[in-house]
Amino acid sequence: MKYTEDHEWLRVEGDLVVVGITEYAAQQLGDVVFVELPEVETQVAQGDEVVVIESVKAASDISAPLEGEIVAVNDKLGDNPGLVNEDPLGDAWFFKMKVEDMSALDDFMDEDEYNESIA
Repeated sequence: MKYTEDHEWLRVEGDLVVVGITEYAAQQLGDVVFVELPEVETQVAQGDEVVVIESVKAASDISAPLEGEIVAVNDKLGDNPGLVNEDPLGDAWFFKMKVEDMSALDDFMDEDEYNESIA
């Protein structure tokens, strides 16, 4: 798994990258009450805002960590946004994307580097 400075995690599944937020980010947000996901087949540039999360504390955006196409979204989050707090590293992924250049993942932090950044 790779991590961004914005507390997103990236997991490679075959030729796709799955994106979610870290446990740290979920704790900082507090109880998540709403998640707005992107449309499937949306082309995104790195840095585009693609997910809106609302919690009892704040609203936050999740940006596309890479350039590519959204090929799947986690519909479970529409019915159960609290899943983000319950299982941020597992069932609460936000979207899957197809990226042109998988080597771009090399630019992100590994788990040790991420844990140092939040220590």
